[in-house]
Amino acid sequence: MSAPYADILDLLKIVPPGDENAVAAVRARDGQLTKPPGSLGEMERLVEFLARWQGKPTPTLNNPMVAIFAGNHGVTDQGVSAFPREVTAQMVQNFTDGGAAISQVCALHELNLRVFELALELPTGDITQGPAMDDKMCAATIAYGMEAIAGKPDLLAIGEMGIGNTTIAAALYAGLYGGTGADWVGRGTGVDDAGLARKADAVDRALALHADALGDPLKLLARLGGREICAMLGAIIAARAQKIPVIVDGFVATSAAAIAHAVNPTAIDHCLFGHVSAEHAHSRALEAMGKPALLSLGMRLGEGSGAALAMVLAKTALHVHTNMATFASAGVSGKAH
Repeated sequence: MSAPYADILDLLKIVPPGDENAVAAVRARDGQLTKPPGSLGEMERLVEFLARWQGKPTPTLNNPMVAIFAGNHGVTDQGVSAFPREVTAQMVQNFTDGGAAISQVCALHELNLRVFELALELPTGDITQGPAMDDKMCAATIAYGMEAIAGKPDLLAIGEMGIGNTTIAAALYAGLYGGTGADWVGRGTGVDDAGLARKADAVDRALALHADALGDPLKLLARLGGREICAMLGAIIAARAQKIPVIVDGFVATSAAAIAHAVNPTAIDHCLFGHVSAEHAHSRALEAMGKPALLSLGMRLGEGSGAALAMVLAKTALHVHTNMATFASAGVSGKAH
């Protein structure tokens, strides 16, 4: 492996474990709450997830953050998107102006929304003609993504914006898991049948052009990926080191986790997958990693929307766990023996 990735590989391969003592403390309290054991199902497991990866017997959600990473893609020159590249920057402005769906979800539920623009004026290379990035740029962008946690969130949701990036994610999945472009591409922002065929063809041509990189996840990311995907990978890596659990959004965001998983499957144990996208191949990618999704709402918006809704559920779960009465405090008789 070339020098640019050495530190990144170390961080992916040598990962701190979760805190099982913190989980035991959560379970002990849960056993005293005024409800039958296990009756809140996934809500209980969400609190355990927070405790395990925050390393806290009493988890907190004082600073939950949704981070959106935005990048542009040269592959849009191949007619793979229903919208022009300019929409990426326009939507970034919409996020910050409060007009997007994710802006409204975050405002209602008091989630900290941050948007990271990644050289929108300089699209990555067209992957059907050459590499998206060189290794140095790829590594530097992963490092940039690590800075996303500088605000010390106690839960991080990652999402993205980038016209053309469902084609990019499909290419990464095909490179990691095999198959053709047709196996992995979907409608994205709403392409017609001809656009779908162009997407599949673009992925197939890119895979053929970059066949020599297929065995190396980080080189594959440089050849076929996007800046926002690199940055999301960096955020995932940094969050693990800093004891921050992560909720991953949909089809595109999951491709960043898939790169980490391909290097070391345990490197994403601190990640929860917020929802399964209506992009048909998202469920296939999750299955390839052996990862369930928390929600299935038929969504395919991106921009962190599904991850943010999963974060709302996590906030609810923690609030219930923290504030429910115990059998003793409520004067309720416990289970008969």
